[in-house]
Amino acid sequence: MRCDGYTEPFPGFVFPLRGKAEFIFNGTSYTLAPGQVAHGGAHMPLNRKVVGDARWEYLLVLYRFCTPEPAGLCLSQAHFQLTPGASPRLTELLEQLWRLSRQPGGIRAFQTETLFRCVLEELFIRVRNQSSGSEQALFEQISNDIHEHYMDALTVRALAEQHGMNDNRLFYLFKKYAGMGPGKYLMTYRLNRAKECLLASDAPISEVAESVGYADALYFNRIFKKQFGVSPGEFRGRFRNNPYEFQDGSIHR
Repeated sequence: MRCDGYTEPFPGFVFPLRGKAEFIFNGTSYTLAPGQVAHGGAHMPLNRKVVGDARWEYLLVLYRFCTPEPAGLCLSQAHFQLTPGASPRLTELLEQLWRLSRQPGGIRAFQTETLFRCVLEELFIRVRNQSSGSEQALFEQISNDIHEHYMDALTVRALAEQHGMNDNRLFYLFKKYAGMGPGKYLMTYRLNRAKECLLASDAPISEVAESVGYADALYFNRIFKKQFGVSPGEFRGRFRNNPYEFQDGSIHR
């Protein structure tokens, strides 16, 4: 990128190789180090400075659109940061791209475009995988909250708001990592805890229901029977008479 306060006439990606630096695109600051990538638009106000004492090295890959950008995309005027993490494959592709850019010949342009597409593919695959890891961590955090507070008056809306997302996003996470929506996940966890309570004590069904988050004992009876095929009272009696009849949350006759 240019040093005169503006970016190049073309958009481009900054791939850090060593050290750390701060790039400020149009007033927005990005701190870059290996494992992170920044994109800057064309003719964009730019300030930059090296952070720390380590030598700062990076590879700048500029590109241009051969056809008009799709409506609403405006990538040539966008600045953002991506975190693909460490990727030997991405480093290898960038080294190949750098070597190829220094070679003469008409076929070089075609090879360069092909390599650039490979770089972008690897970059976005890595970013997606990093994002998936973050999603899984978020799912585990929310599911752990359910495990700790299942007996409270939890709702899907409250869980979503507590973790700064909407209901659709929460449903997506649970469907992806648990195979069911958050409401069903909460219900299943509560009912499994209810089974443990039913077998561990002689407490009335209404008390068991309340202990797992259901104030309405009739509703608890209904969903328990729908889930396991027998009422809570039948489950308690039949299991004690034949402990091998109930396995893996289902009934074996």
